[in-house]
Amino acid sequence: MTSRTCVLLFILAILSGAVTAQNYGCFTTNGTYSTNLNSLISSFPPNIQDNGFYNGTAGQAPDRAYATALCRTDFQLEECCTCLREAVPELLRLCPNRRQGILFRDKCTLRYSNESLADGAATDGYTIYSRSPQTARNPEQFNQKLWGLLKDLRTQAAAGGPLMKTAAGNETGPSFQDIFALVQCRADLSEAACKRCLISAEQFVCCENNTAVLVLMPRCTLQYDAVPFYNITRIQEVQAIVSPLPPPPPPPVPPPSSGNTNRTVIIILVPILASLLLAAFVGIIVRKRFEKKDITTLQGEDEVVSAEESLLYDFKQLVAATNNFSTSNKLGEGGFGAVYKGKLRSGQQIAVKRLSRNSGQGELEFKNEVLLMAKLQHRNLTRLLGFSLRGSERLLVYEFVQNGSLDCSIFDPMKRSLINWESRYKIIKGIAWGLVYLHEESCIRIIHRDLKASNILLDGDKNPKISDFGMARLFQQDETRGNTRRIVGTFGYMAPEYARHGDFSIKSDVFSFGVLVLEIICGQSNSSFKNVENGENVEYMLSYAWRNWCAGRERKLIDPALMSASTPIHDVTKCIHIGLLCVQKNARDRPPMASVLVMLHSFSATFSVPLEPAFFVPGGNEDLARSLEIKQTEFSKNEALITELHPR
Repeated sequence: MTSRTCVLLFILAILSGAVTAQNYGCFTTNGTYSTNLNSLISSFPPNIQDNGFYNGTAGQAPDRAYATALCRTDFQLEECCTCLREAVPELLRLCPNRRQGILFRDKCTLRYSNESLADGAATDGYTIYSRSPQTARNPEQFNQKLWGLLKDLRTQAAAGGPLMKTAAGNETGPSFQDIFALVQCRADLSEAACKRCLISAEQFVCCENNTAVLVLMPRCTLQYDAVPFYNITRIQEVQAIVSPLPPPPPPPVPPPSSGNTNRTVIIILVPILASLLLAAFVGIIVRKRFEKKDITTLQGEDEVVSAEESLLYDFKQLVAATNNFSTSNKLGEGGFGAVYKGKLRSGQQIAVKRLSRNSGQGELEFKNEVLLMAKLQHRNLTRLLGFSLRGSERLLVYEFVQNGSLDCSIFDPMKRSLINWESRYKIIKGIAWGLVYLHEESCIRIIHRDLKASNILLDGDKNPKISDFGMARLFQQDETRGNTRRIVGTFGYMAPEYARHGDFSIKSDVFSFGVLVLEIICGQSNSSFKNVENGENVEYMLSYAWRNWCAGRERKLIDPALMSASTPIHDVTKCIHIGLLCVQKNARDRPPMASVLVMLHSFSATFSVPLEPAFFVPGGNEDLARSLEIKQTEFSKNEALITELHPR
């Protein structure tokens, strides 16, 4: 790919209307913003740093200009300066009077804006990529080696610190086919932001089995090839400049000899000190045992989780906080227990999950949730505050989420009319972020297995939080799928390969997410879906969505409350398209959540055409009933534990 091609693709994106006028408006030539911008980006070539990155601002709001420059770290500094000197006039010429612009060249990327480009403020709306026409000789093994290499480099680059986030390396693939790869993030990105950007870039690598790919994004780049293309020596030189190793510590100075007197003192003191330390250690152990006499140790199949004092709540304290688990404080009830609203003496509001004593899964679910939630920290997951153990009682204490579960809002005819498309779109994207964290970014790969509307909580700002990890399964990072003879979950959200054969993977959660997206768009539960035109029960929601999408009648699926002039119908139909991609019958056809996230944030993209969804019902209600009867028979053969969904 040449730099000229990148520029032309960018300009075509602007001309096609992918960028809205209010975001990418024009400035007046020789005006204040024009002066600030010219002064700013002209200063970049002489000021570029050794790490290939520079950012700056000029002027005051509302005419302040922001700009960033990113060069490949393996190029010499003079090559970077030359690239930027050529890029400045070229960008201004190709994007005349535009308040925002970006130019991708082979050695550098130059970007400017009238809005902040800081970590978390800017989005990666544009991606330029190219592929080699050649494909790998053994695609499956090639991709396995490639993805392992990219994952390692992503971790190295993200952990590179505030001065340099670059990593390069190579791997030997099948048939001695080498793979060389280089990834780089803007040096000012946080570790999490760098990982997210590279994960997004990796989605353009997926599935084509090309031997070479180049992905250019505003905040990061990714490239791999079957031949060496980067200068590893230069990268190491830059690392030595920006992050020099600390000097080695001075050698220890041997103590001076003091003769027999000192030797005698040492011989006397050593056993005395050892005895004192041993006595202190024994005393601490005894005291801890008395302090923790009511604390139970949770034992899983292969690991032990000791209850930490910082997470342990007094049982009587929680009884008082929930008014002795009164019915008036109950927030909801699931298959393994009820959840109560509580208020501690400090005034903090909490949610207390009381595991059912009669549930054969209660003990297992408690162990599972404590093990999982203690390790997970993400804005789109409910936060575990602690737990309590007393006899057969098992209590989990969570942060209180003000707006309750999604099903209570989105399936209620009155409440859902108050949730506009902007809020629904934010909910969809937030759930996607949470799943990407579970599948790709957390310390342990986690498959939720019971993703549904009642397990999505909404905070005061309607930010979604995935909850209820009692049925989740943990994987090592190199594991991708599993099998179980005990099917657990909620009918209607379960992927077909899981419901029928017990096979589950991250694509099982993708299927559940697709169902959720369609429910959010139509404002109805998949278990009680009604035709908005005549109010009668119709076929399964996925069948209805598929039929109308194929016929070009996507709007029939949209909640009438969203049909207003302010609703961007293009975004709604895009989400219907994404939802149908997620619920395809074959797991291999469903996109991973990281790809879904890229599609949700894409201004303009061409998506693949979805294939027939799972559980497609060709006819009407009679066929639907027969289909459901067959599925229930299949579930009973597997001794499945199924939650039937009833809107609350």
